[in-house]
Order: sequence, then structure tokens, then C-alpha cells
Amino acid sequence: MQADSSAATLPALIEASSITVRRGEVPVLDHVDLTLSAGEIVCIIGPNGSGKTTLLRALLGLIAVQDGSVTRRPSLRIGYMPQRLAIDPTLPITLERFLGLSRNANAAARRQAMQDTGIAHLADRPMQGLSGGETQRALLARALLNQPDLLMLDEPAQGVDVNGQVELYELIGRIRRDRGCAVLMVSHDLHLVMAATDRVICLNGHICCTGHPEDVSRDPAYLSLFGPRAAQALAVYQHHHDHHHTPGGGVVPLHEDSTVEQAASDHPHGHHHHHG
Repeated sequence: MQADSSAATLPALIEASSITVRRGEVPVLDHVDLTLSAGEIVCIIGPNGSGKTTLLRALLGLIAVQDGSVTRRPSLRIGYMPQRLAIDPTLPITLERFLGLSRNANAAARRQAMQDTGIAHLADRPMQGLSGGETQRALLARALLNQPDLLMLDEPAQGVDVNGQVELYELIGRIRRDRGCAVLMVSHDLHLVMAATDRVICLNGHICCTGHPEDVSRDPAYLSLFGPRAAQALAVYQHHHDHHHTPGGGVVPLHEDSTVEQAASDHPHGHHHHHG
């Protein structure tokens, strides 16, 4: 998916200029720059402890930066999806009542958010009875209640199996397209978000590399950080996505000619993921 070409002419939604965040004397983020434009999907990847969540929280203004600055477009509406949700198991609360706890929770907005995330049929289900994927969709629905210009998603596929992760990233792409919002999300796995992002930022306390997902996948800094197994996983992912999908989930080769047919016969292993 490509960002709207008009996005480059609009003011940045949010911009971090050489920000540094320290925990005691230890820098968690070291002179990080980031600019996000309208309509973009940008993914921050990196290993555990690399500062991904800290960066989101700094952009949101939830933690202070010791150096540098964060600038947000005036009147910017942000929807934030945290990494996890802890609900007291003794507290009986349905999905719709959970969404109703938000200050932006009028009934029409709740219904629309549940429809957009595919969980309207679960409105009366207790939150404790939701699966991992359904819980993540509930958190995403809550982030949509503010009609955001920018969605910030911290590990949106946390606790979801691989098939569910692919479906969730596809859902995020549809929401970006239908609502016209930008998306800044954190993930561990570049191979899962390659088809769902315009730009990748590889973070490990500082920005190691940034660019289009396929360019980052070949960058020595990425390969050094994640190792040869990551490169192998990316090669498999790219091979399995030499096609596009119809609305009904069918597969159509990008080049319907004898070359593709021959390639298919030479590699009869098929897909290893589920189409929603």
C-alpha cells in the first residue's frame, strides 16, 4: 500500500527532533528523529528493550524528553492502543460497556468502531470471555472512538497467533484507507508487516536504518540486529506474496503468464497463512 501522494504537501502530523530519553544515567533513546505525515503507515521495529514503547510514549507526551523536542500539529487527534490490557477478572463488563468508559464514547461512535474492527457481534460479550485477537480488536476499536488523525498502536498483534496477526495487520490497512488516518505502530516482526506499511524505522536505542520495508530488509544494520534467520523469514514471506488477493480471499498472480505458472509448479508448497 502506498501513502496518499498529497500527504507530502501537508504539514507533518507529529515530529520528533533529536529526542533523548534517559532512565537514570542510561539513554533509552539517543537523539532519535521521526516525522510522520498524513496518510502514512509507519512501523517501528526492534528487539526487546530497544525503546519502541518509550518512543511512542514520548511522542504522546506521557514521558518527558531530556533533549530534543516533539512537535504535534495543532488540534491533532490521536487514538492510542496500548500493548496490553489488564481487567480485573471479578469485574463484569461487556465489550460495549468497556468502550463506553471512554470520554469519546457516544453510541454512534461505539457502533461504528465495533463495525470497523469486525466485533459488533460481540457487543454484549464479557471482556474476560474474548480471545486474544478479539481483545486486540476491542483495544483498536477504543482507539478509533476519537475519530483520530493518527493511530498509535503498541504491538497491536500482542498475544495473537500468526494467522490472526496477518488478519489484524490487513484490518489496520483497511482502517487507514477507509478513515484516512495515519498509523504509527510498533512491532517485532518486519516479515509480518511488510505488506502493511509504507516505511519502517529500525530502532535499537537509536535509529539503525529507515526506509521502505524491502530496503530495510537488506540493510546491514537490520541483518546485524536481527540475524540471518530474519533475512530467511523475509525471503519466504516475499516469495509467498508474489500475488494479490481478491475481496473474497482468492489468489491472483501478479503476472498471469507461463513464467508464473511454471514457478508455481516448481514450488508446490503453497501458503502457510490464513486468508480472512
